[in-house]
Amino acid sequence: MIKIAYSPVYKYKLPDGHRFPMDKYELIPQQLLYEGLVTEANFFHPKQLSKTQILLTHTEDYYERLHHLPLERKLERAIGFPVREDLIERGKYIAHGTLDCAYYAMENGVSLNVAGGTHHAFANRGEGFCIFNDIAIASNILLDRGSVDQILIIDLDVHQGNGTAKLFENNDKVFTLSVHGQKNYPLRKEKSDLDIELPDRCNDTTYIATIYQILPEIMDNINPRLIFYLSGVDVLEVDKLGRLSLSMEGCRQRDTFVFEEAKKRNIPVAVCMGGGYAPKISDIVNAHANTFRSAFDIFN
Repeated sequence: MIKIAYSPVYKYKLPDGHRFPMDKYELIPQQLLYEGLVTEANFFHPKQLSKTQILLTHTEDYYERLHHLPLERKLERAIGFPVREDLIERGKYIAHGTLDCAYYAMENGVSLNVAGGTHHAFANRGEGFCIFNDIAIASNILLDRGSVDQILIIDLDVHQGNGTAKLFENNDKVFTLSVHGQKNYPLRKEKSDLDIELPDRCNDTTYIATIYQILPEIMDNINPRLIFYLSGVDVLEVDKLGRLSLSMEGCRQRDTFVFEEAKKRNIPVAVCMGGGYAPKISDIVNAHANTFRSAFDIFN
């Protein structure tokens, strides 16, 4: 059975005036249940990460600053919203969900986290609405335990995974691939193992051709024991922040190709949702739900 990480703590209220829709974390599970794609049995509620687990990725100084609020203004400004205790605790649940998804993926081929993909967090600071780097934390725990010896991170969010790139810049056991908008956030990009920068208004044809060209070769060359897939839907033409021009079907085709290529090679895939900022919440939910639909089509 394909397992999905979700907890009521995923949903949270941002400060007044914050412009991003956060209802998607509750609406995605509701949509999947409504369609009959899943039942309650597919969902699991992750535990919280421990301090020891977090410190495999983040510095103790940063951890302690987070736990002695209020956070310094410079750090908080980089994160992008006032940091509250409940948001810090939420991040611990989400990151443990990503870790659990890795183990469930090893059992069932794929597992998905309704949240996650907080790829802008560095070892010593958060950025871009990311406090902890969930994929990096999960990767470091898996490597530390000896559960896997080679990881491939496929980051297809429209924004470069700068925190992830920096965290693994000297680690040959983790290969970081980021396909992102060239002119999009962050303005100062880090160096992934492979960065593919796309021009504004890049459409389905160019985007899909790029993915088809690079992914099979990378999977064959790296031969990973696990893939973390960050499936951000901010690549859509309707997205307020994306600057690319993918259609809903193009985005789904992207997800399907990732899953098909991984399954061909018997590589388990742990999925995190990443960004999505379309004006209509229904577009965001449908695009994320497509990732689940594709996963269930390929692995069920």
